Amino acid sequence: MLSDSKAFASFSTNDIDKAQEFYGDTLGLDVKRWGDEGMGEMLWIPLPGGGRLFIYHKEDHQPATHTVLNFEVDDFDGEVAALRGKGVTFEVLEWTDETGIARDIEGRMPATAWFKDPAGNWILIGETMTEEA
Repeated sequence: MLSDSKAFASFSTNDIDKAQEFYGDTLGLDVKRWGDEGMGEMLWIPLPGGGRLFIYHKEDHQPATHTVLNFEVDDFDGEVAALRGKGVTFEVLEWTDETGIARDIEGRMPATAWFKDPAGNWILIGETMTEEA
């Protein structure tokens, strides 16, 4: 059954070179690139904590309108600052402050922020949730 399988996430990009640079250099992930005559250039990215991400080139790529990748981090403010230092811009949304950070003033939800990859796909960085949350 599927409960015994290994799952991975996937989504498309319109520029495999920009995706490789962004996920490798900007986000610091270990990007493996390979090509297939039929499918073209692709990226395999091992994810922290297990699992993998598969990114493939698609000529008529349309950015996802939802979050496609989530990173849970212990040092939220430090990671946000590091990403900003690498040129990442956080999205200002109706539920974030003017810097793009969402914080639950009652402490029920972890701090979160969203940004987009070069192809416009949504990525979330979130503070590690405690068991009390």
